[in-house]
Amino acid sequence: MLAVPSSIIEPVWDQFAALIPPVLDHHPWDCHRPRVEDRVVFDRLIQVLVLGAAYEKIADSAYPATTIRRRRDEWIAAGIFTALEQLCLDSL
Repeated sequence: MLAVPSSIIEPVWDQFAALIPPVLDHHPWDCHRPRVEDRVVFDRLIQVLVLGAAYEKIADSAYPATTIRRRRDEWIAAGIFTALEQLCLDSL
């Protein structure tokens, strides 16, 4: 379900994706689940913000709510949301 038209969200995603630091996702035994794509988590977070949906409502078996919240916390700790906020303010 689209929370925001693609003509608006694509430029925001492009700027957001440029801010995401590279992640070394390597397990020595290669036995863990692959990391959920950043774009999927971004889209789910947009649904939370725009629709006011709870994380549990937008989660499913492939993308659990804990994964979405954990990635959100990683991005907050990396300062991505602060940088994105500044990009939005600069564009005004």
